[in-house]
Amino acid sequence: MKVVETRKLKKTYHFGDTEVTALAEVSLDIEEKEFIAVWGPSGSGKSTLCNLIGLLDAPSSGEVLIKGQAATGLSDASRSELRNSSIGFVFQNFNLIPVLTAIENVMLPLQINGVSKELAREKAAALLEEVELKDRMDHRPQKMSGGQQQRVAIARALVTDPLMVLADEPTANLDTYNANLIIDLMRRINHERGAAFLFSTHDDRLLDRVDRRVHLQDGKILSDERVESDSVAQ
Repeated sequence: MKVVETRKLKKTYHFGDTEVTALAEVSLDIEEKEFIAVWGPSGSGKSTLCNLIGLLDAPSSGEVLIKGQAATGLSDASRSELRNSSIGFVFQNFNLIPVLTAIENVMLPLQINGVSKELAREKAAALLEEVELKDRMDHRPQKMSGGQQQRVAIARALVTDPLMVLADEPTANLDTYNANLIIDLMRRINHERGAAFLFSTHDDRLLDRVDRRVHLQDGKILSDERVESDSVAQ
């Protein structure tokens, strides 16, 4: 099943009289259970593509379909509902709320969706245990390492049972050891839960860890290749 389809997706920005094309008619299909890296240098359009697929921004032209439903033309409320029911997000800077504990950060998306505090806490606790943070549930972000904070962010992304997780440069602020741990964790969850993962990166050390590599440059897809990977965490 196609989780996401993009059709001739274009995004331009205007700075005075200057027009900058961040993404140029990109067409891409993402199937359920895929584990994909979008890679390329800074300015290649990786983050723009993630933001458009995640319905955090609107394209200048073209279309994004989530589970076959076109997002173009939807009201803000309908876009938010579609996004919240289908997509989880992991960010480069973690984006955890500093005054909340790990478990409260993971609970938040469920509580925003109207889930009871008791049920949200139960599900958040189970996910934090799954990402091996059972002993850090009541710690605030500033008391956690970068790798631990990113694991909290992954648990938060998964708490709504999304069909796909979008991760924009999820290892950029981590050392090599922790970056590999995060990729291993995402890979394991991808296999065990079946959620598709799409993450952007400029770090070519991670490219052998995926099933599919989409190479972006100057807002265009240069190549889209499937690769063999034997690096799944056991």
